[in-house]
Amino acid sequence: MLGEGRPKMAVPITGTTESELVKQATKAREAGADLIEWRIDYFEGVQDEAQLTKVGDSLREALGETALLVTFRTMSEGGELELSDDDYFEICKKVLAGNYADALDVERYHDETKVKAVVEAAHANGVKVVMSNHHFHETPDEADIVARLTSMAEFGADVPKIAVMPTSVDDVLTLLTATHEANEKLDQPIITMSMGDLGKVSRLSGEVFGSCLTFATVGAASAPGQISLAHLKNELEDLKLS
Repeated sequence: MLGEGRPKMAVPITGTTESELVKQATKAREAGADLIEWRIDYFEGVQDEAQLTKVGDSLREALGETALLVTFRTMSEGGELELSDDDYFEICKKVLAGNYADALDVERYHDETKVKAVVEAAHANGVKVVMSNHHFHETPDEADIVARLTSMAEFGADVPKIAVMPTSVDDVLTLLTATHEANEKLDQPIITMSMGDLGKVSRLSGEVFGSCLTFATVGAASAPGQISLAHLKNELEDLKLS
């Protein structure tokens, strides 16, 4: 359950083949991840629906009750593969048709009609939507961050998410203040993070400021500043609110 108690811990898996992905997912589940994020933009067969579904089914079996979030991260938002908007939404539809995802990441800043349509399709299939936006070179101001998260909620996101890059301590404080404000304002649980070494504190302090999920590593990181799951587990426990 996102939004209750300590932030939940997600581990991204970034294998290019089925065997790599199943191995990574199994390792992350055994290490205690609450949720696995399959970054399908790394997967070599991502545009082949049959391959995508075959691996999705294998991951579902390997993960048991552990939740699976499926994410295609576009290159403009830090991903591995450049796609047209049409191809991006086509892949989202293929994921939903495969019926193996518990949640789907949908990037907010694409064609608004298509974003709303894929949210509706996800909900019709019983799949939650994590709606996202990523800034790898800057931290928007506080009002902008809150407005973006609010917009995601208005577009039907079950969980609005934003990740930003700090260039100063002030940027980290901006992200944390905006997180608290958005958490007070919105009914949905939210995910926020300040990336890189400067922003690591934001990955630990979600229970205080209002971010419901934090991304950790079991093996390679998928974004700058991610902390190993083994360390994160203890640090979240130490910072737990009584």
